[in-house]
Amino acid sequence: MSVQSAKSKQEGIDFGRRSRRAELIDSPGIPFADWSICLRELDLINTWLGGHRTTIAGLKAFLPECTGALSVTEIGCGGGDNLKAIHAWNQRQRKPLTIRYTGIDLNKACIDYARSNCRELPGAAFIHSDYRQVSFTERPDIVFSSLFCHHLGDRELLELFQWLRQHAGKGFFMNDLHRNRVAFHSIRLLTGLFSRSYLVKNDAPLSVLRGFTRKDWEALMHQAGFRHYRISWRWAFRYLVSVHDA
Repeated sequence: MSVQSAKSKQEGIDFGRRSRRAELIDSPGIPFADWSICLRELDLINTWLGGHRTTIAGLKAFLPECTGALSVTEIGCGGGDNLKAIHAWNQRQRKPLTIRYTGIDLNKACIDYARSNCRELPGAAFIHSDYRQVSFTERPDIVFSSLFCHHLGDRELLELFQWLRQHAGKGFFMNDLHRNRVAFHSIRLLTGLFSRSYLVKNDAPLSVLRGFTRKDWEALMHQAGFRHYRISWRWAFRYLVSVHDA
């Protein structure tokens, strides 16, 4: 048995199944100042550890199927940093696309932060709501989530997939964490050394424990009735799961 495996066993960590422990950021009553520090740090983590690159890769896979203006909606948008990353990438292209951005989040602090954080996104809409309560006049072309799925239990995920099947015009993708020992111990060390947010220090390692293996995703896709999907591993310790023409 490796040193890491022995240590994980001593700590009562089971990497064989998803953790059910709740994350602090899913608790009510967190002050806005604490949210602001947390969201800024999550953006840095996503920037330096490949989260935004994975989101952009997920979007790019749909572009050959899309013509004209594009509508992109993120569920669980947090501070809007994924949408900002997409916009920055798009602006660097020789022929930028016309993209209409929408972010949905149940947490009002996140939506308030996103509205201020994403002022440069033309015509972006940020909606404070449970995604299940949102109705669209026109279905968005692409719906995605990043670090949202691991907050949900399997039953809630299946409900999410059915909602996505009904509301995503061209399809959808999900960017979330790969549950394994290396990812857990690495992010715990990094956030322990550099984070100033008690939310990030607690939740970043726990998020990995609530994350997924390839077998988890395959089982969920099978239960949801999806026959055609793509699962790809991305650095650092992410899975990109895409369903086209859902």
